[in-house]
Amino acid sequence: MADKKRISSLSISGRITLNMHSLNNEGGEGNQILTRQVTIIDKEGKPVTVNAVSGDMLKHIQAQHLYNVAKETRLKLCNSCKVFNANRITGDEKFTKAFKKEDPDEKVMELLLKTCVIDDMEGILITNNNKNLPRKSIAEFGWLIALPEASKTENFFHVKLVPNAGKETGEGEEGANIGQNIFHRPANSGIYALVSNFDTCRIGYNDISKTYAINDNERQSRYEALLKSILYTFLKPTGAMRNTQNPHIVNFEGVISYSSNSIPAPTISALNDNYNEEITEISANLNKIAKDSITIENFLSPKEFAEKLQVIINSTEPLKL
Repeated sequence: MADKKRISSLSISGRITLNMHSLNNEGGEGNQILTRQVTIIDKEGKPVTVNAVSGDMLKHIQAQHLYNVAKETRLKLCNSCKVFNANRITGDEKFTKAFKKEDPDEKVMELLLKTCVIDDMEGILITNNNKNLPRKSIAEFGWLIALPEASKTENFFHVKLVPNAGKETGEGEEGANIGQNIFHRPANSGIYALVSNFDTCRIGYNDISKTYAINDNERQSRYEALLKSILYTFLKPTGAMRNTQNPHIVNFEGVISYSSNSIPAPTISALNDNYNEEITEISANLNKIAKDSITIENFLSPKEFAEKLQVIINSTEPLKL
């Protein structure tokens, strides 16, 4: 792997256009499903409310793709993550029995890192055996926030057609979802700003002992799985109501930046119309501090995004601290 470029951190800033989706909702009020909305400050400094997809949802999407890649490539998973249990390694009895409360935190962390790729990269708080030991995530996602001037939410009337709908129903049938139900469902369209960061140098890294718990080959396999999961996240953003509101992905454009040393890969929100130029100038100045420390790759479409990430997957490796 000596001929491969080493990456310490990788960031993605961009704009993704999604039409007619309902990937993330606040819940329901009566028979109305409420779309998730946030209030931001626009370019004139005024508060404005727009629809959004939470970073929690994006992280879940990426973790699910990581799980699929890990299963396919036979990477190590704890017993909970083998069935994609949200409790992750804290729900694994074998892991719980493998250490005691008085064991040093660095020993428990090393056991976690050796056991599971998902707990390594997605993070977890270990509370087993009265421990309170956090594993910080390698993957960080901000909210997908719709541009105020390019965002629209509509609500559509839906009804479940039931034979003899006018007939009086039996007691409890409506609550059992047997009778005729009327409800309103949102559909969102917009151009969304994205920010995300991935500290690839920390793959397999024990933050307590400051050593790596896994060998270089396994780190490389986990690194490639992580990058694949990032790519797949924007090819198929899973989420709510995809059975009848599968998002129309119209475009994805932005900047991939990555660092070859301790300088963080820069990211600027695409809520700023000049985000691309800002990242380019920041990178140029950072490279004056440390030559060739930051590389940027621009993409104008999902096709180009896939092409850029494919090159990164095949030609780079995670930096070793």
